[in-house]
Amino acid sequence: MALTRDFKETVRDRAQSDPAFRAALMSEAIELLLSGDVETGRALLRDYINATIGFVELGKKSGLPPKSLMRMFGPSGNPRADNLFAVIRLLQDETGVQIAVKAA
Repeated sequence: MALTRDFKETVRDRAQSDPAFRAALMSEAIELLLSGDVETGRALLRDYINATIGFVELGKKSGLPPKSLMRMFGPSGNPRADNLFAVIRLLQDETGVQIAVKAA
C-alpha cells in the first residue's frame, strides 16, 4: 500500500503544530545519542532541525555553513562533539525545548 503523504513532511507538520511532540522528538534524539545509537540520533536531530529552525537559520546562528550542518546530520555525518553540543544548545535556545540529563 502506497503512502499518501511523505513521512518527513508528516513529522515536520506535527512537530510544528504540537509542542509535546517537538519536545519528545528532541528528547528521543538526545537519548539515542547518549545510548550510543548515534546514527538514529543524528537522523532525529535532522528531522527536528528541518521541523523547527531549518538549516539556513541554524547556520546563521551557529556560524557554521548550512551545507556543513546538513552533512553533519546526514547518514554518513560525523560531527565533532563541540559542534554537536553547540547545535543542541542553540536548538534548545531557539525552540524553547530544554533537555536535562539526570542520573538514574
